[in-house]
Amino acid sequence: MKLIAALILAYGTFFTANENFAPATVNKTESQVTWKAAKVTGEHWGYVPIKNASLDVNGGKITGGSFDMDMVNLTVEDLTDEKSKGNLTNHLKSDDFFSVEKFNTSTFKITDVKATNATDYTITGDLTIKGITKPVTFPAKVAVAGNKMTATGTIKFDRTHYDIKFRSGNFFENLGDRMIYDEVNLDVKLVAII
Repeated sequence: MKLIAALILAYGTFFTANENFAPATVNKTESQVTWKAAKVTGEHWGYVPIKNASLDVNGGKITGGSFDMDMVNLTVEDLTDEKSKGNLTNHLKSDDFFSVEKFNTSTFKITDVKATNATDYTITGDLTIKGITKPVTFPAKVAVAGNKMTATGTIKFDRTHYDIKFRSGNFFENLGDRMIYDEVNLDVKLVAII
């Protein structure tokens, strides 16, 4: 009986160990996060550099993961005038928006993954901005070519949930064409070696 119990324990340990694969290496050079935000008179977009990222992969499928965004070095890409570009970049880093001196990193951590097939996923996770964590769910696409996995998806979030209320129509009246919409998009692309 002791031998059988030992075999069962070893069998369980083997499968537990195999279910907890080491995170896949994410290539930060090929990966990127693009932010997009709109106002009454147009929209702006830029990049948020990825500081750290990992994807948990089991059997060629994503089971978890996380990434950290470097808010200090976020960029504005749609403006060509250097003064306007600098002004907007600095404003986004100020306390009106992301307060990067206090909160230099934003994070996303996967809490649940549902795959309907090899390429279509529904990802749920915790998005933390300015020290505030809220759950978000979004569709994602995953493609595997050889040992390279590419995961893409768009995280949509309401900035006011993260104490970013500057010129929000839900908090200020009579903004007219100075109003900035509350929804912000993060287009995420993670490329990992599996």
